[in-house]
Amino acid sequence: MTQRSGGFEPATGDGPPSAAPPGERAAEVLVAFEGLLGIRRLTHTGPGDPAAGPAPWERHSPVRAVALALEAAGLAASAVDGSGERVATGFRVAPGERPATVRVEWLGPRGGGAAQREESALAECAAALTRLGWEALLYRGPRRRRFLEVEPGPV
Repeated sequence: MTQRSGGFEPATGDGPPSAAPPGERAAEVLVAFEGLLGIRRLTHTGPGDPAAGPAPWERHSPVRAVALALEAAGLAASAVDGSGERVATGFRVAPGERPATVRVEWLGPRGGGAAQREESALAECAAALTRLGWEALLYRGPRRRRFLEVEPGPV
């Protein structure tokens, strides 16, 4: 778990494994996600379900918002050790190539089988994000590895 100014920070897959016990981390994620849904309700101006689409905060911080959405859906984040080696299999969220987009990959330690599971795992990621109003498109990149390009859905 990454701490920023003593507050909660969603796991993006580029930090160390969480030091918090799993139940404690799950509780922190739940509180943060409920806060995100509250922000959606407070800032919603259009018709329909106020929790159905990304709020302005999410649109300005898409990496954090997508990482939180994936963690809240129960998906595991990848992690790296102090030398930058992957030590856990899971999602990795990073800024996309285009403004306001996010790239989601499924990564893990060398020889850990992440590549074999990436298609189904990324489908789970896409489903979780789509339910929350994000658009997630699956692409094949270098070395034929798949990734999602994610952006906020229409307002």
